[in-house]
Order: sequence, then C-alpha cells, then structure tokens
Amino acid sequence: MAKPFKDLNLNSSFLFAAALSDPDTCRIVLEIILGRKIPKVSVRAENSIMLSSDARCVRLDVNARDEFNVNYDIEAQNLKRGNIAKRSRFYQAEMDVSELKPGESFDKLPDSYVIFICTFDPFGRGLYRYTFTEKCEEDGEPLGDGTCKIFFNTKGENEDDVPQELIHFLKYFENSTDAYVATVKDESIMELHAKIRELKNSREKEAGYMKFAELLEETKQEGIELGIEQGREQGIELGIERGIEQGRGMAVVKILLSFLSEKGNIPADLKETIEKETDVDKLEVWVKLAAHSESIEEFERNM
Repeated sequence: MAKPFKDLNLNSSFLFAAALSDPDTCRIVLEIILGRKIPKVSVRAENSIMLSSDARCVRLDVNARDEFNVNYDIEAQNLKRGNIAKRSRFYQAEMDVSELKPGESFDKLPDSYVIFICTFDPFGRGLYRYTFTEKCEEDGEPLGDGTCKIFFNTKGENEDDVPQELIHFLKYFENSTDAYVATVKDESIMELHAKIRELKNSREKEAGYMKFAELLEETKQEGIELGIEQGREQGIELGIERGIEQGRGMAVVKILLSFLSEKGNIPADLKETIEKETDVDKLEVWVKLAAHSESIEEFERNM
C-alpha cells in the first residue's frame, strides 16, 4: 500500500523530483547543500519527471543550470546498489555529451556538479558529505576540468565538520514534517518546507503520484505471482525473490514503452528488444535516454 501523498518525505523520489522541478525550490536546496548563494536557476523539465513512488524502480534525476552557466545534476538515492560511483560517472558523461555540438570547442563545456543525496552512507566512512574533484596524484594540483561530484549522507556522524544548516536539511530530507521543522530555526529550512507543503496540496501532483503508485503495485503483484510459480520448482523463498525482481523489470519496461509511445509508433523489433531485456540497470539507462531523445529514431541510434 503506497504511502499517502501528504505523508511523503523529501527523500521520496516522486516528491523530490516534483519539488525540484520548481526553479526556486531547486535553488533553495542547492544553496543549503553547497553552502553558498546560487544565482537564478532553470530546470530541465524532461529530466524532472518522476517515474517511481518509492525509488525502487525508475526515477529521473533533476538537471538545473544557473545564470553563470554552471550545470547541476541532482538525485535522491534511497537504495544502496553498490554502483554509485559508476552512476556518477555516467551522469557526468551524459551532461558533457549534451553540451557540445559536433566541431565545437571543448572550452565551451560548463562547470558541473553531480550530486547524490543518500539515505545511507555511500562509502562507509561516517561523513555527512563526500566531495570529489580531479587532482594530480603526484603533487595534488587540480586538473581544472570544472567537474565536481558530491555525495551527501543522511547518516553522517561528523557534526563538527559541516554546517548545522546542512545537517538539519539532511534530517529534514527523511522527516519532512511540521513537527521536525518546529525544532529548527533555519530560515532556509522553513522556506523549503513552505514550498513542500504547497506542493502537497496540489491535486494534480497527488493524482500523478497515485497513478505511478498503482502501476508499481500492479507490477509488484505480477512479480510475486510469477515468483510463486517459479518457487514450485526452485524453492519458494528464492522463487519469490526472483519474481519480485522480474516484476520490477516489468515495471521499467512498461514505463519505457509508455515514454516512447509519446514520441511515435514503436517499431516491432525495438519493442521486442525492450521486452526481452532482463537487465534492470540497462532498462533504467534506456528510460533516461528516452527522456532526452527527441524521437524514437534518435533513441534507437543512441541506445
């Protein structure tokens, strides 16, 4: 049973993407987590479509750009898959590729941040914040390529090393309630919470949330039923576990085909390729690619 929309916390990928689709809310979050003023930002709407109510399926990250032409790719991460470093590499590459046209100078690549806000410790060292930039191993001098990857951890332990405002935000990320906000005095958190409360009163957003929650529940049940059937041959516990994973894959396939159908008629061979794919991580990459493609032909060329 999906959690009611009004009870979602900001770590819900649905609420996170919906909230940060608003440029002002996105700016507030960036200012809190980066600890500095951010000029006016714009948000790429196609990157902000939320495709999962609980972050166990597919969700697109939020891509923003400020007035100084700095790019920000921001993601709420609830599930520890062990591949977060490689995911950050993929997101960085994706941002860079979309910036340049053939023949353009590499000098036109803007500075960029890839940001993950995690409800777990991604590297197991107890830090609230892990920041990575390219440096020379021999003398420590920066490479100067303009890239930065930051991983935030709501389970951090080094309170003396980071601003209290950031700690309060990371706590709010998992507890986006009136009761929690009443315990802090940060104006930024209060301003953010006002935006979140306003969003939760949106009938349109609530309807969208319920639609995707229904889809996920449907495919999860299909996976359980498939798992029970497999369990007769493989052992009940193992069979159900595999069935649930296949159900997750079916949910991604449905979402991907729905995405592509909005761009035109899906060729039979492409549909067959998608439906036969069992690697859920690959399917998630295809969903992200579909969101960025102008046509089915462009999607096929790049997949």
